[in-house]
Amino acid sequence: MTRTLVEHVGTAWRGVRWYLREWSGEARWDAYLADCAAHGHPPMTRREYERRRSDARERQAVDRCC
Repeated sequence: MTRTLVEHVGTAWRGVRWYLREWSGEARWDAYLADCAAHGHPPMTRREYERRRSDARERQAVDRCC
């Protein structure tokens, strides 16, 4: 069972795509939408979601020295 070059490239591309979605936060947005659908409440807009994520990161402020 040898894999063709196309299969190897496809596997590599899926890995890179997964990594970039995790790094950029796109996967979190999808998880949020799935959670909203599962619990039956309307999701906020993407802009509001990203604003709240940004605000939460700023409140944590673990990189500051003082």
